[in-house]
Amino acid sequence: MKYVASRLSEGNKIFPAEIITEENGITIKIPGLFSGDTTTIAYDSISAVEIDTPLIGYSTIRFYHNGNKVQAHGFSKSDVKQIKAFIEEGRSRARSNI
Repeated sequence: MKYVASRLSEGNKIFPAEIITEENGITIKIPGLFSGDTTTIAYDSISAVEIDTPLIGYSTIRFYHNGNKVQAHGFSKSDVKQIKAFIEEGRSRARSNI
């Protein structure tokens, strides 16, 4: 499933961030004016997922994998909760297949 950040949020006016959940992992696209960053992370290499959901405003989600941190901002509270649940499910599936 594809989640797209709101264009009204900070840093997403022209090119909004995207998170794509797939069968074996997630892809995070943080576009920029002249360059962008696309990261694909397998579920079994994700060590932690954190979400910040303020009472007012847009949510931020952070992924930790192999000592690196990837973060995306501008998603709705329900979107980041769905993404986190999907990742937790994928991590448990990856552990059970070992």
